[in-house]
Amino acid sequence: MGIHVIKMPDIGEGIAEVELVMWHVKVGDTITEDQILADVMTDKATIEIPSPVHGKVAALGAAAGTVMAVGSDLIHIEVEGEGNLKPGAAPQQSTVTPAQAGAHGQEAKPQPTPRPTAEPEPSLAPPRPPKQASTAITGAARATGGKPLASPAVRQHAWDLGIDLQFVHGTGPAGRITHEDLDAYAARGPQAAGGADSRYAQRSDERQIPVIGLRRKIAQKMQDAKRRIPHFSYVEEVDVTELEALRVRLNERWGKERGKLTVLPLLMRAVVLALREFPQMNARFDDDAGVVTQFDAVHCGIATQTDNGLMVTVMRHTEARDLWSCAAETVRLADAARTGKAAREELSGSTITISSLGPLGGIVTTPVINHPEVAIIGVNKIVERPVIRNGAVVARKIMNLSSSFDHRVVDGMDAAQFIQAIRALLECPAMLFVE
Repeated sequence: MGIHVIKMPDIGEGIAEVELVMWHVKVGDTITEDQILADVMTDKATIEIPSPVHGKVAALGAAAGTVMAVGSDLIHIEVEGEGNLKPGAAPQQSTVTPAQAGAHGQEAKPQPTPRPTAEPEPSLAPPRPPKQASTAITGAARATGGKPLASPAVRQHAWDLGIDLQFVHGTGPAGRITHEDLDAYAARGPQAAGGADSRYAQRSDERQIPVIGLRRKIAQKMQDAKRRIPHFSYVEEVDVTELEALRVRLNERWGKERGKLTVLPLLMRAVVLALREFPQMNARFDDDAGVVTQFDAVHCGIATQTDNGLMVTVMRHTEARDLWSCAAETVRLADAARTGKAAREELSGSTITISSLGPLGGIVTTPVINHPEVAIIGVNKIVERPVIRNGAVVARKIMNLSSSFDHRVVDGMDAAQFIQAIRALLECPAMLFVE
């Protein structure tokens, strides 16, 4: 038997270090050739690392959330034969600080040492932090927005016991809560589900959630954008009654054969046309070199929410696409981002970004500019409001545009005129098709 060492591969593009986001194996697992071992993340994409050999996991190179140098030992695998690790050779560990150290090489603050919950696994790097206590023991709540899964009978049982399902750990398929889970929760005494209704019991649980992977990249990028860019925002309401009527008619006429249109492709077309008059908005600012680069091509960034966090996909050459091409490409890019299949070029190179929360868009937002761009357009929800037109109160569909600009290179007057140009196109949508 020997040890085969898999080192952190050189992913290219001059990258010297990557973040280890997730392990798909643990010490003691038997693995096969081409089995995915881990996910690592560069500044642009998440990449899967497969195994080139069959064997058994002997040791892991680092904990998830660690930034590792290219060429450092990622994993040791016990294999038949000699392997590639010479006897007596010392493992090559990563000397890069953990991901929690931050974007600018600051030292990570020491974390409180939790009580050990299991025997540590063999590792080539400092041991990973012990896992948090199970919610089955602590009764900790799910993440915000997480809905407990339970049958109607279980929900009625919980109501009878005065138990809030939000605080019950489910052991059934997909975390479904069973009657046995309720009984176990109630049996833990008055602190869990005792004399008083537990929905009003005091809660003192705490959870420490490492900011790693895509969430860390988002945090760094947002911090960098706000630190470097003096933002100012401009909000304008747009009467989209005629635009919505046109969209409905287009979907009725061509929806089945060409696909359904949302407001976003129409807004993209309006942005493309407005940028011809205001090219300074379709730009990237290299503040280190002091150079603004304006683009004729409109590579539209689309802020996309995924299970892992916010990603900006890039629709290249939006100026050369019709409404249905924009709609189809928007859907394709969103699916690629949410399934982790977006290519690097689909996540970089945007020249102006559109951010929309759809029906959750609120009345006003203050979007953060996608550095190094100089403008971002935020789309708020469409609401029906009473509006005075020709002396009469009528119902109209209104949508706010909340946009932010880099005040170093964009003047307030130019920003206002740019948004007004977009507004004029959206309020008279026939102008979107007149050159």
